[in-house]
Amino acid sequence: MSAATEPWQWDEATWRGHVDRVRAGRRLAPSWPGGAKVAVAISFDSDHETIPLREGETRPGKLAQGEYGSRVAAPRILAALARHSVPATFFMPAVSALLHPEEARGYVEAGHEIAAHGWIHERNMLLQPQDERELAARALDTLEKVTGVRPVGVRTPSWDFSDATLGIIAELGLIYDSSLMADDDCYELLADGRPTGIVELPVEWIRDDAPYFMMERYSTLRPYTPPRDVLQLWRDEFDAARADGGLFQLTLHPHIIGHRARMVVLTELLDHMASFDDVWFATHAQIVEHVRTELSEPPTNAD
Repeated sequence: MSAATEPWQWDEATWRGHVDRVRAGRRLAPSWPGGAKVAVAISFDSDHETIPLREGETRPGKLAQGEYGSRVAAPRILAALARHSVPATFFMPAVSALLHPEEARGYVEAGHEIAAHGWIHERNMLLQPQDERELAARALDTLEKVTGVRPVGVRTPSWDFSDATLGIIAELGLIYDSSLMADDDCYELLADGRPTGIVELPVEWIRDDAPYFMMERYSTLRPYTPPRDVLQLWRDEFDAARADGGLFQLTLHPHIIGHRARMVVLTELLDHMASFDDVWFATHAQIVEHVRTELSEPPTNAD
């Protein structure tokens, strides 16, 4: 391998090695249960106070914004999901679960999935592999202790994916990840060109509430997009996924989407999707279990 440090100096083995470390394998896009035309996977990253805590921010102002996510937003979200009988996946940092154990247990009791989302929403690309592994294992153990259910999937904090992440996911026995963006539909993850059996349920910033609504007082970051414009964008994404017979995945955050004007967006989106009788609403784990049946079958095309 070349010792050159500038990307333009890399030899082919070097840049191919970086590209091939984690790659998309077979697309997993089977027919959906009950003849459904589209599968809908709604998720919530229940970060709460962990975002400021990760940054060493301990003053009440930022922590209060996170507390809102648990105190006010989570009950609103659960009520909206219950009205439409929609199951969801809640990716929860372990520290959030320790701060709000009744909330974490409430997700499971209401029939939703609890999944891993780091220890304290750490930036795993800044960690040594042994520290990333230890925090991931501790997070799984903590969520299991708090809720009584061991997660089968993970979303890395901030969707960061280090060179060690995929190996850690495999070592911990998780069956899926939801942090990468190589497709609209599920696919198998490859490690250095080799199939891993781990399913990726892909995310995308366009289907995430944070880019549209985040606000930082002492920076130029402002929520410039009106909520109803975001509603139209997500409706279009869903309608296109339904036309394709594919997957519609959405990532939301209680402390962001849970405010009144933004809950209108979520409520109207749920109304729109539920108006069709050919939609399969499922947790991320349920969708992954369904598409995993394709992994035991020989591939039928180049995917």
